[in-house]
Amino acid sequence: MNRRRLLGLTGGAIAGALASPGILSAQSGAWPSRGSIRLIAQFPPGGLVDTVSRLMAPALSQALGQTVVVENRAGAGGVIGTDFVAKQPADGYTLLVSHASVHVFSAATMPTLPFNPITDFTHIGLLVEAPNVLLVKAESPFKTLADYIDAAKKRPVRFGSSGIGSAPHLLGAMLTGEAKLTNLDHVPYRGSAPAMQDLMANQIESLIDPITTNVQLMKDGVLRALAVSSPQRLPAFPNVPTFAELGFGKLTSAQWLGLSAPKGLPQPIVDKLAGLIDPILSRPELMTRFEELQTLPRRPSPMNGDFVKIMREQITEWTAVAKQFDIVVT
Repeated sequence: MNRRRLLGLTGGAIAGALASPGILSAQSGAWPSRGSIRLIAQFPPGGLVDTVSRLMAPALSQALGQTVVVENRAGAGGVIGTDFVAKQPADGYTLLVSHASVHVFSAATMPTLPFNPITDFTHIGLLVEAPNVLLVKAESPFKTLADYIDAAKKRPVRFGSSGIGSAPHLLGAMLTGEAKLTNLDHVPYRGSAPAMQDLMANQIESLIDPITTNVQLMKDGVLRALAVSSPQRLPAFPNVPTFAELGFGKLTSAQWLGLSAPKGLPQPIVDKLAGLIDPILSRPELMTRFEELQTLPRRPSPMNGDFVKIMREQITEWTAVAKQFDIVVT
């Protein structure tokens, strides 16, 4: 299955999947009644946020009876697009695929964020979670994590990430500290896609990235995963060890994506959108895609206050990590 097919969902399939009374009943009420709804993806096309946004947008369009358009507003590790949403009217016509990279990791590493990641938004619900993987090209001399660590103790080895202060950056910093590496150099990019381009062009030796957009390249043998940050091995990749089983138990995390909006979103709109999340994520067509991408929803999805509680706990945890490794984004 190629990348285009992974990202594509036909309108007919979605319409059929969502044509149920439970979902269509959410169309009652005054909202939405005008224009299209913008779904902001704060990273460039091709990355985790963009991929999930383009899977969700057709489903939301069908469920709400209104066009939902994905709009990429990349830059500053997702901060630019997130800040844009924070400053929009709370009328339900601008939504955000919120990302732990911004709402947790940027909060942990940026003392001067232009928004409060909790109080400047209405956090509707958590959508999916994806583990990170340490990737090299198939022809790389690094066959195992041990090979990689051994090399990084002797000579410079570069790892790319989607930006300074991102989850992959902090995971790389933790690996550096836990393995006592002196030559593992971080190369930040404005998103996963440009980092992947440089990996393929041999400008960097490795990449730490969410697994979502790399599944097909891994299956095709173009990329080799040395380790994954999930608690257990992934069923689709049983030969890829976890960091934890290789002796790095602290490198266990997943990046979540959620649905958020500007603060002050009217409660009827919050309730309508929250009521759509689990039914949409449970549709067989979407579940199949998320399983293929190794990016899965929780059951049940944490909503509103539960979603915010997860954010607060993770901000505390990763702020401690950022201080430990002196990672500050200015």
